[in-house]
Amino acid sequence: MKKNQTVLITGATSGIGFELSNLFAKNGYNLVLVARNKTRLEKLANECKQKFGVSTRTISKDLSLPTSPMEIVDELLQNSFQIDILVNNAGFNVYGSFSETDLNKELQMINVNIVSLTHLTKLLLPGMIERNKGKILNVGSTGSFAPGVFNAVYCAAKAYVLSFSEAIAEELKGTGVSVTTLCPGATKTEFAQRANMGEVKIFQGKLMEAKEVAQIGYNALMNDKRTKIAGCSNNLTIFSLRFTPRNIVAKISKSIMSRR
Repeated sequence: MKKNQTVLITGATSGIGFELSNLFAKNGYNLVLVARNKTRLEKLANECKQKFGVSTRTISKDLSLPTSPMEIVDELLQNSFQIDILVNNAGFNVYGSFSETDLNKELQMINVNIVSLTHLTKLLLPGMIERNKGKILNVGSTGSFAPGVFNAVYCAAKAYVLSFSEAIAEELKGTGVSVTTLCPGATKTEFAQRANMGEVKIFQGKLMEAKEVAQIGYNALMNDKRTKIAGCSNNLTIFSLRFTPRNIVAKISKSIMSRR
């Protein structure tokens, strides 16, 4: 049991973030849960506290706002919270042809998927290095490995997450701090519905469950793995991309990311 260790999880109230929150609590970690929806945050925090006996704190923030990461860390400092594990899970997608999608939504997506992830890591990493101990889990995507047609900005953002995470993981060798990137494929969550992607081919058929993806990510983090692709079929797909010309990859992406 990790009674004296605390994990901060963004995007904690749904999907993979929700399952990670329960998984960390089940394993004895105290929780700092971050999301926009205060009601859902409080419900999750109370459930984890009652089921697993861990300490919980909620911070309701919109990570599309540039000021949110500093406000989160300021609140932690004011209440003497030490973060041992950071899980940058928050993210969303804007689906469609880039020439037609909403610019403001895409800029918000960049703030959530890239800027806030980077900012929170920047603010919390020095303390981990000073203590010679810490873990960071950044949630990328199978889209981190290929251009995403009709997902141009989203997949580019997830490519940043993977590149950034792998680079700082190497920088941190010998410090006691590890960085893991979890790369899920299409997963059964609210993600597709929110992005209006319910009829997109990649979300048809059998999808991985969020609980399964969370467990894969948790295990990878605990074993200091740098990159973990969730699921055998996703691993095979990403492996095959190494031998496929980029223009062909884009055509395949266009096919699977089109609506039925």
